[in-house]
Amino acid sequence: MNQEDYAPEDAYEAGDGTGEDAEATRREAGEAESSRASRGWWDRNADDYQNEHGAFLGDDRFVWGPEGLDEADAALLGPADSLKDKDVLEIGAGAAQCSRWLASRGARPVALDLSHRQLQHALRIGEDVPLVEADAGRLPFRDASFDLACSAYGAVPFVADPVNVMREVHRVLRPGGRWVFSVTHPIRWAFPDEPGPEGLSIAASYFDRTPYVEQDEEGRAVYVEHHRTLGDRVRDVVAGGFRLVDLVEPEWPEWNTQEWGGWSPLRGNLIPGTAIFVCERD
Repeated sequence: MNQEDYAPEDAYEAGDGTGEDAEATRREAGEAESSRASRGWWDRNADDYQNEHGAFLGDDRFVWGPEGLDEADAALLGPADSLKDKDVLEIGAGAAQCSRWLASRGARPVALDLSHRQLQHALRIGEDVPLVEADAGRLPFRDASFDLACSAYGAVPFVADPVNVMREVHRVLRPGGRWVFSVTHPIRWAFPDEPGPEGLSIAASYFDRTPYVEQDEEGRAVYVEHHRTLGDRVRDVVAGGFRLVDLVEPEWPEWNTQEWGGWSPLRGNLIPGTAIFVCERD
């Protein structure tokens, strides 16, 4: 993305570009506007995203973020052998790579995404996972339908009302269910979105929650990302009815030499890029 110096860090799911004529700004953006912008952005950019990042994501790999933390190693949803016969909802699934990995472990995943084009890529890769096109704030499932829920940089950073998403996930989980989601680490909001040394100097207030918006010539949002501080995220989890059992901040591994938007080995070795919230429904 071509963001101004004050702009927050790109979300991992956001790829690297929007329309050439989009104007970057900071302003309020409500639930409906944010949802429309996300759906349109992903429908337009899904092809480029999958072409550029598909090899890193794989067809059936569960990666939590640009650092490359793999669920096969992290076991944040539970030991791999415990996933068998579990009903799992993946939110913001994209091309359903994570869901395919879950299916390979014997789980029964459902991949949900707002973008029709992203789900078409899921079909291109394979038809072995049920796909649902829907908004994370209005999950089209009965109460207590799933044992687990997960989201790797999907939905949560892009919604105006994250507590509503938490409550919806809480509703569709069974008692004892686990909800694990990753987002851009909130501290990145204060830094320019650059992978090099220029991305290491604070350029904005960490405490400024004003959304980052890219808008067209008529002022309509074409991309929206919402900032929450680390404390905000914890309070959102609790307000949604969950108990936070872990907060994971993956370190940048030596093997990962790639740059992904504002993520890079240089920055990753100095400041966290991803925050993963591990939550449970009592």
